[in-house]
Amino acid sequence: MNMQEMTRLMEGLKKMGLTEKQIYEFLLYIESGNEKYEPKKIINN
Repeated sequence: MNMQEMTRLMEGLKKMGLTEKQIYEFLLYIESGNEKYEPKKIINN
């Protein structure tokens, strides 16, 4: 994935309502596989 694609991914996640912390932890999970950063289900009200 190049930088342009990565930027679009991050911007898309932000538009979907994820916080910067959630995006950061999601990307850490993708890169490391560390369960500590595994995404949690988001419940919409």
